[in-house]
Formats: sequence, structure tokens, C-alpha cells
Amino acid sequence: MNRRFLQFLQLTLVTLDLLILNTFFILLRFLLGERIGVSPSFAYLIFWTILNFCWIIISWVGKVYASNNILSFELFTKQTMRIYVIWILFIFFYTFISHNLDLSRLFVIAICISFGVGLLLNRFAYIGIRGYFRNSDNFGKKVVILGYNDVAKKLATYLEQEGINMKILGFAEDFEKVTELSHYPILSDINSSLEVSKKLQVNEIFSTITPEQDNNIYNLMRDAEIECIRFRIVPDLTSFIRRPVHIDYLKDIPIISLRSEPLDDVANRINKRICDVVISLFVVVFILSWLIPILGLLIWLDSKGPIFFVQQRTGRDNKPFGCIKFRSMRVNKDANFVQAVRGDQRITRIGLFLRRTNLDEFPQFINVLIGNMSVVGPRPHMLKHTDDYSKLINQYMVRQFLKPGITGWAQVNGYRGETRELHQMKGRVEFDLWYMENWSIWLDIKIIFLTIYNVIRGEENAF
Repeated sequence: MNRRFLQFLQLTLVTLDLLILNTFFILLRFLLGERIGVSPSFAYLIFWTILNFCWIIISWVGKVYASNNILSFELFTKQTMRIYVIWILFIFFYTFISHNLDLSRLFVIAICISFGVGLLLNRFAYIGIRGYFRNSDNFGKKVVILGYNDVAKKLATYLEQEGINMKILGFAEDFEKVTELSHYPILSDINSSLEVSKKLQVNEIFSTITPEQDNNIYNLMRDAEIECIRFRIVPDLTSFIRRPVHIDYLKDIPIISLRSEPLDDVANRINKRICDVVISLFVVVFILSWLIPILGLLIWLDSKGPIFFVQQRTGRDNKPFGCIKFRSMRVNKDANFVQAVRGDQRITRIGLFLRRTNLDEFPQFINVLIGNMSVVGPRPHMLKHTDDYSKLINQYMVRQFLKPGITGWAQVNGYRGETRELHQMKGRVEFDLWYMENWSIWLDIKIIFLTIYNVIRGEENAF
């Protein structure tokens, strides 16, 4: 409901942090001019770029400005300090490997300390910003909830969590129906709710009582709009479905789906496909064009057999396709049925290197270019695994609504490689479903960055 406002707040907080970083950079460059050289230096220009780029990338990957963090001052400050420490380590690492004598160590230390102080000041300023938006007549919203029931109590909790510019004044309910202490006051009965709302200058009324339950709600709806008070009805759908659902509209007809699927939209699929084609075409032309001959020769010399291993795996809508990989095992009859395990004797020497560095997956960019895979998506499983796990894990087949990917949200969150126990596959499926329901181009970019970071760092499950 306040998603656009949260995006605005996130942009504001990012801008304030970058503003404080660059202000200190310019200020310290001026104050320490005599000690570090007042003339413009290419080294300082590069350092300025590194400072900003590192903070943007690390804070993004570390979810500093994620909505669930910025809605809580404690979480926001705690996560900021964690990412700030990582940012300092990156900056010190850069100064260590660059060996640039033109860059003053005093300036580096001063900018790191001053930025930390600036971040702390910004976090306290955030309290004021949040208070301003909550209480401002232009941005803040005063809310009254009609009814005191399970839906009303749940609604109040959700508005507290997500409604950063909303201030819940209380409930309106017939007093004889309230049999317990409420977190917010009972302001009036239902019939007097509009008068009380006018007196308290309420902006919105949320009604958990439908017109079918109380015909007077129709009158309240009409009179509220006359008084310029928005009236919203929150229906209780638990009478016919007891799980979270996604509601869309075809003109005036409500359509309930089991989940939100951004990639069900044609425009989103086109955008994702364009990104897939651009990335895969770049990899095929500029990397695989010389990598295939080199690795192909090494694979053939290490173990007689084909360079590529093409395995039938489950694709979008449960349709099988040939997944292309560099062959990392000796030719064996169990390749399509038995998953690779740690210390697998079938893996060749060059194959072990390929698997640890993820180079064995690179030919799958050909699959992406063809169109039966995506750069990011649920990892494709062997046909046997799909058949077995679909009988053991609820909603397992839902992940097949998407094209499989070279990397995915589950993989960057630790669910990569061998699945020895059922709970490991359940965790992978949960992350795949979350990705499907929350897809965006920016999420794909984040997953690609995290994949590159994990490859450089090294992964425990890479074997």
C-alpha cells in the first residue's frame, strides 16, 4: 500500500548517505590540502569513485535500505554498522593492493572515520525524518479501524510494520462486543465512528466489517467521502480460503491467484529475455569462443570422450531440454541418475577444477541464447529428481512455472550442489518460490553479483 512511499524513503536515505560521504571527501580534501597536495590528482579521482561504488554495491547486497530494515531504527542502524565495517575492509584492501604513493594514508583514515560519524548522524536524522512523515499533514495519515476482530488486529499489526507514514488512532466497535484489552483505544461505537473521525481529523477508515454484515456501512462509505475521508474495506477471505493469496482484477471482476507472479506479465518476460540475450551473446562471443577450444583439449586429454555433457533436465512447464555442460566426469552409465557427491570417483582431475570454479556451467549460456534457460532462475534438476521430489515436497512443481537458470536465489543463499537430505531440497524450493513471487530486473542483477562474489570467495558446496 505504501510501496511507492517506501521507495521514495529508500532513495532519500541512500542520497543522504552518499551526500555525507562526498561532503566529507571534499571537505577533507580542502582541510588537508597542504599535507596531501592541493592539486587535483587522478589517484584521488579513482579513490572517490571506489568510495562511492563500494558503498552502493555493498549496501545494496547487504540490504541496508531494505524495507524491513528501514522500518525499524534498531535494525537499520545495526545493519548499517555491519556494512560500514565491510566497506572499510574493502577500502583498506584497495589501498593495500593499489600501492599508490599519491594517495595519503591520513586522508584514507580520515574519510573512513568521518563517514562512520556521518552515518551515525544520518541514522539519528532518520528518526526525525520518520517522525516528520508520520505526523505531517501533507504526508502522514491518521487511521481508524472499524471493527475489533481477528482481521482488525492483524491489520493493525501490518500497518504498524509497513505503514511508516500511518498513525493508528484506534478502533471503532460496539462496546459490548469488546471483551479484552486492546492495543489501541476503542474510540467509539460503529454508528459514531464518522463523527469521531472528523473530530480527530482522520484521513482513512479501514473497515473490517463488510456492508453485507452491517447495512449502515454503505452510509458510512458515502458520508466519509463527502467529508474527504478515504474509506477502505478489508474483507475476511478466510471463510473460503485459508492461505495468503494474490488478488487482481479483470475490469470489475476480482481474480484470486495463489501467488503473485511478476513474470506472468508479458512486458516483464520481454525485459528478462532481452537481458538474457545480451548477457549470453556477450559470453558466447567473447568468452566461450576461446574457452571451448582450450578446455575442450584439456578435457579430451584427461579423459577420452566428448567435450560436452548434454543431460536431459526439467525445463519450464515441466518440458525436458538438453542442458549443456563441459564434461567433468568419466563417461559412465549412471550420469543421468546418480547425483555427484563429494569425493566422487567419477570426477576427472580437470573436472574437479571445472566444478570448483563453476566453469563447467559456462556452456549453459548457449542454452540461454537458444531460449530454454535464463541467466537467473531455479536450477534445472535431472528428470529423475523432478519425478522423485515432486512426490515428496508440496509445491515442488510450482518452480517449473519459470525457465531454469544458470544461477538462482537458492544458490546464492547456500542451496547449491548435492542435496543429501529432504530438508535441503525443501529449502531450495522455498527460495525458488520466493524468487518467482518477488522477481525484478534488479533482483536478477543482485543475484548475478552475489554469484560472482561467491565464485571469487569460494563455495563449500562446489565440488
